[in-house]
Formats: sequence, C-alpha cells, structure tokens
Amino acid sequence: MVEISEKLVQSLAEMGLTISTAESCTGGMLASAIIDVAGASEVFSEGFITYSNEAKIKYLDVKAETLEEFGAVSQQTVLQMAAGCAKQAESDVAVVTSGVAGPGGGTQETPVGFVYIACAYKDVVTAKSFKFDGDRFEIRRQATAEALKMTLELLENQ
Repeated sequence: MVEISEKLVQSLAEMGLTISTAESCTGGMLASAIIDVAGASEVFSEGFITYSNEAKIKYLDVKAETLEEFGAVSQQTVLQMAAGCAKQAESDVAVVTSGVAGPGGGTQETPVGFVYIACAYKDVVTAKSFKFDGDRFEIRRQATAEALKMTLELLENQ
C-alpha cells in the first residue's frame, strides 16, 4: 500500500492538486496512508471521520433523505459524501469510504465486507462497490488500498 500512496502523493504534487478524505468504515486509515508519505503536507487538505449518519449530514452535506432511503452503505450516499468532502475542505480531489467492516452489522443486502468507495475530481464523481474478505482490520486495509488505487486511476485518466 505504501507504493500506491507514494504514487498518489507524487501525482497530486506534480499536478498541483490537494486531496481530502471522508471515511466511515476505514476510520482514518485512508488519511493515515496518505499522510504516511513524506511530502503529504503539500497535498493533503483535511480528513473527516464521519462514522455516524449524523456526522455525514453535519460535515459532508449528505441528505438525511438519502440515508433514510438508501442507507449509509450505498452509491447514493458515497457520491454525496465525496462531493461534500471536496466542497467542505475546498480540495481539488476527495476520496471517501463507507461500508461494513464487521464482524457484525451485515445484512443480506449489505453483508460484512461490502464497501462503497467514491472519488471526486473536477466535475467527475465516481463510485464503485467492493466485497472484501477477512477480519475487520483486513477489510479496512483492503478498502483503503482500493480507495488509493481508484483515486490514482481517476487522476491518470483525466
């Protein structure tokens, strides 16, 4: 994961961009992976840990109706989280996670290991769903790694 974090920070620096994070299931692991890279202070704006629905509404402008209708672990929610994160942090890029890390909390519709990740850059906001296996830490680690990859791919394809 260190290599992808380094590539992301380098790309952001070369492009003159800033990044912010908003995390639910990864609980700061994503921001930490970026900040672990020397030079991250040049590109990292701020991070939000919005574990509760109330925090998603308060800090990221996620609509209560979205959470009620689709739930916290949904494409609709992470798209709003990403847009809200970029807006609140006034960053060029935002990457967000929301999922079920387990061991409890899963349902038939959103089982343990199910995670949505979204990235916002310019007018593009993309979201993908993933199903990870393993214990709580491993699910969070895999979600962090995929979020970094997804963000780097978004930058490289613009």
